[in-house]
Amino acid sequence: MKTLKYVIFKEGKHFVSQCLNVDVASFGASVEEAAKNLKEALDLYFEDDQAKLKYRKIQDTTVGELSLRF
Repeated sequence: MKTLKYVIFKEGKHFVSQCLNVDVASFGASVEEAAKNLKEALDLYFEDDQAKLKYRKIQDTTVGELSLRF
């Protein structure tokens, strides 16, 4: 069993859930739905044996915010 880390953020009227260990994302109308949909997407993603090789282990996470002028 692997531990996966993810973030959820609001984009427009939807909540986007994005996995940090692999490049998989989903969305939903609520935070709970976005997390549930991400789990389903990850279950499907990891059905492929080659996808398991792309898993990145993440020890610690920090969520931050930066302001850039562009």
